[in-house]
Amino acid sequence: MLDKLQTLKDRFEEVGQLIILPDSMADMSKYAKLTKEYKDLEKVVQAYDEYLLVLQNIDSSKEILENEKDPDFREMAKMELDELRGRKVTLEEELKQLLIPKDPNDSKDCILEIRGGTGGDEAAIFAGDLFRMYERFCEMQGWKLTVLDLTFGSAGGYKEIIATVSGADVYGMLKYESGVHRVQRVPATESQGRVHTSAASVAVLPEMDEVEVHLDMNDIRKDTYCSSGPGGQSVNTTYSAVRLTHNPTGLVVTCQDEKSQIKNFEKALKVLRSRLYEIELAKHNESVGAQRKSMVGSGDRSDKIRTYNYPQSRVTDHRINKTVYNLPEVMDGHIEEFISALRLAENLEKMQSSGLED
Repeated sequence: MLDKLQTLKDRFEEVGQLIILPDSMADMSKYAKLTKEYKDLEKVVQAYDEYLLVLQNIDSSKEILENEKDPDFREMAKMELDELRGRKVTLEEELKQLLIPKDPNDSKDCILEIRGGTGGDEAAIFAGDLFRMYERFCEMQGWKLTVLDLTFGSAGGYKEIIATVSGADVYGMLKYESGVHRVQRVPATESQGRVHTSAASVAVLPEMDEVEVHLDMNDIRKDTYCSSGPGGQSVNTTYSAVRLTHNPTGLVVTCQDEKSQIKNFEKALKVLRSRLYEIELAKHNESVGAQRKSMVGSGDRSDKIRTYNYPQSRVTDHRINKTVYNLPEVMDGHIEEFISALRLAENLEKMQSSGLED
């Protein structure tokens, strides 16, 4: 671990010199990346410097205990040694956490897509319940959620709803929600009172910019049509809604959130970039399939990740075998307990694969 920390400290000092070079300051993109790297490394280096100081002080205290005859000095050295050993253990744990490989996308905003799956009308209703759950969670986090496109279910809810979420550490927290969510309850559309099982899929994609995912506009077909959602007098009167078709992949993205066609076009491009990134990431993960697949990371969207059982007021996350019996609170947006447990489990996996865990 110390070798890794020293390497990071060397890089920290190198980046500190690169930042002040005229070439770096002239290129804002390069300057921003170096500044971010410097800030990220600074936390590690500060903890590492304190750790080295603690090790030096431990050696000094031991030397005093070996050579000092005065009982008062010995007692003081013994007390200090106990404190230093405690601080050493704390710092070691902090450094292990800081050395866990970071997902560079964690700090990004994200695209949230929810689609009704098996279960017909009830699946669409459940998709609506999930959207309200995330909407409440975003409110509690102080994030901004903006609906880009939606298709209503015939009995309520949504067949599909797509939104952007912006704020601090958005993707880093919501990425664990990707997958199939299953509900067990008596549907509102069921007259016999039987419990049915339905499902909805959730996809959380990091929002990518032009530099990270290049789009050839010659590969994109743009169609415009009248908006059918909220929008006041412009609905069904102006061709503000946008549909983009990416010819090489067949991906189709629509956006009708804004009254402006230009703004809808820009938002649709963001969604298209994120979906293309997901495709490339899936190809990359498949090519390195020998690596152990994480059970808790942003995995395959076809994986069943969570069950919401209404008769028992039970919510179970199948990736970490965590069950709670407070379903109404969970559906009201209190999902932080699951996210914290999933993040902890993922960090443990990363520590083990990085050789940081004994």
